Parts: sequence; structure tokens; C-alpha cells
Amino acid sequence: MFKGSMPALVTPFKDGAVDFATLKQLVDWHVDQGSHGLVPVGTTGESPTLTHKEHEAVIEATVEAAAGRIPVIAGAGSNNTDEAIRFAMHAKNVGADGVLLVTPYYNKPTQAGMIAHFKAVHDAAQLPIIIYNIPGRSAVDMLPATMGELAKLEYIVGVKDATGDLARVCQQRITCGKDFIQVSGEDATAHGFNAQGGRGMISVTANVAPALCSQMQEACLNGDYATALDIQDRLMPLHQAIFLEPGLCGVKYAMGRLDLCEESVRLPLMPVTEPVRERIDAGLRHAGLMN
Repeated sequence: MFKGSMPALVTPFKDGAVDFATLKQLVDWHVDQGSHGLVPVGTTGESPTLTHKEHEAVIEATVEAAAGRIPVIAGAGSNNTDEAIRFAMHAKNVGADGVLLVTPYYNKPTQAGMIAHFKAVHDAAQLPIIIYNIPGRSAVDMLPATMGELAKLEYIVGVKDATGDLARVCQQRITCGKDFIQVSGEDATAHGFNAQGGRGMISVTANVAPALCSQMQEACLNGDYATALDIQDRLMPLHQAIFLEPGLCGVKYAMGRLDLCEESVRLPLMPVTEPVRERIDAGLRHAGLMN
């Protein structure tokens, strides 16, 4: 259902507002570059600083621009269960293929609370759900046993795992089953994640290097890990540089260098500093994306 390289799509801005013309161009470009899916309005899409109206408009515009050519997994996460249901229902109504739901952040629910939260969205939306487990941002960690309970539900189909713990892939194969879709949420470990049983990546770097990320994932899916490692070696300095400061800011700078969109982000985020710009430039050159 969902596999390969799926950019965690940035939300382009112009003069402080969402730049829908550039968003459409980015969607077309990702299709042409071989991306296997798109994930708009996650953290990389600046969901925390979009209004609800903007959030829904970006999802709708992405689905419309993709036009069924590749799947769209809409960001719908919230630490407010009713709000997550609302976003998931909207995504379903405008034709998204699935939703990405982050573990509820800040209010730190128990494992039982997370089960109740995800089940409530599952029952209301009846749309494929990818759990997003990122303890470093949400301050809670969905344990493999908890995920295994949720995997029994019809529409809980996979996880974006950003724990950075490659053993989790094997543990979740045991608790959730081998058909449960596991995709990495950490660019730097994507190759190893796939070798452990993963099927792809929801990627920040793929915003600026979609063809290379797609080729790397295709090689993994075909069992050619040597070719995949060669591509990962080309991308690693860029992966590292983009995340020296918040990855969204780093990748928007890189995209600006390639004239893909403006660098602008919304407060409290800031454009990356000069030393980081130099590292990103070096990463772009190492990957062969810039002279």
C-alpha cells in the first residue's frame, strides 16, 4: 500500500502566506522525480504554525495536484483527539489515501491512553492510519507491545518510526506482524532500517533530493543493498547537514538553493545560520545536486 520514498512535504510560503502555485509545482516535480508518495502537513509541513483552515487547504491542494498518480498520506496528528478526528475526516472527504497520526505530544498519555486515542480516530475516520512514533518530539514512546494491540485494528496499517532504534523494526515485526508497514522517519538510518524489515522512508531530505532518495529506496525494495548503500553514502553529508538545526529550516534552505521554493519559515523557527548553510551547500555538492 505505502512504500518507498515519501517526502514529508514542505509547505512553501510567499509573503507570509501559503504559496499554492509552488506547492502544485512541487507535487508535479516529485511525481516526475519518482517519489512513491507524499506526506503533507506533518511537522516538516509546519503543521504547528498553520491555521486549521490552512492545514485543510494544503491537504486538499496536495490531493488535487497528485490526482491519483501517487498516494497522499495527510498529516492529521494532534494531542487533542477530537481535533485529530476532525483532520482525519477532512482528509478522507477530500480523497487522501491515508493519514499520519503522531503520538499525542506534551500531555504525555499512558500506553492505554495512546490506544484509546488511536482507536477513536480509527473508528471515526475508517481510513488507513500510519502511526508516527517520535519520542524526541512528542515526549512519549509507543512501545512495540502497544503498537501490536493497535495493529489488530483494520485501519491501523503501519508506523513511521523515528525512534532511531533499529531493533524496533524487528520487535515490531514480532508484535505487529510481518505485513505491518514499517517506514523510517530518520533519513540517516533509512538504509539499515530497510535491511531490518522496513519498506521505506517518510523523508525530509527527499524534499530536495527526491530522485536519489527514490533510487535508494527502490534498490532496497529490490534487495540490492549494495547499490542502496552507495546512494546513501552520497546523501549522508546532506542528511547530517540538514538536521544540524531544525530539519525543516535546513531543507527549505537547500530547496531555496535549487530554486524550488522560498526559504521562509514561520516563527518561532528561523532560517539556518551561516555555518549550517555552508555545510548544506557542501552536502548538496557531495550529492551531485549543485556545482
